[in-house]
Amino acid sequence: GKAEAARALANLTAGINDGDNRVAIVCAGAVDPLVQLLRTGDAEGKAEAARALTIIAVSNVDSKVAIVRAGAVEPLVQLLRDGNAKGKAESARALANLTAGVNDGDTRVAIVHAGAVDPLVQLLRTGDVEGKARAALALTNLAANNVENKVVIARAGVVGPLVQLLRDGNAKGKAMAARAVTNLVSNNADNK
Repeated sequence: GKAEAARALANLTAGINDGDNRVAIVCAGAVDPLVQLLRTGDAEGKAEAARALTIIAVSNVDSKVAIVRAGAVEPLVQLLRDGNAKGKAESARALANLTAGVNDGDTRVAIVHAGAVDPLVQLLRTGDVEGKARAALALTNLAANNVENKVVIARAGVVGPLVQLLRDGNAKGKAMAARAVTNLVSNNADNK
């Protein structure tokens, strides 16, 4: 069904450095149905839609813009709040990819205003190994070059869970937590 279609779209682009497949998928109109699946699908469908959007967004600013304009932010945040472990991890990864390497701070601000910070911090506290690493990465990217976001993230109680991940996480989790701490304190005297 729809989850399998989303998985197939993700698999068409996964592991490929050439963005042609990603652009072709966006141009073919796949983003809107994927966002719809995020809103109305079952748990598997929502997770696969988030995964497909994550992969489509990799290293392509135009694709990221198309995904945000299609209204993906709010259902991704909803999945982060209410999804199963896989859905939450995929949502965090999608939010991280939508903000990776983007100089335009509007996407970061929109994600924070949509309420992503608290569920990301919660995932950092209680998620599985993959969820914690992906939450740390999303928070890292949301904090990048945005003092207001850094303050919101710090006030959400992120420091304790990041320190815990630095102590007890796997190698990937520890690396993501270190990056998050670095982004939170760089150019922000309030968080040092």
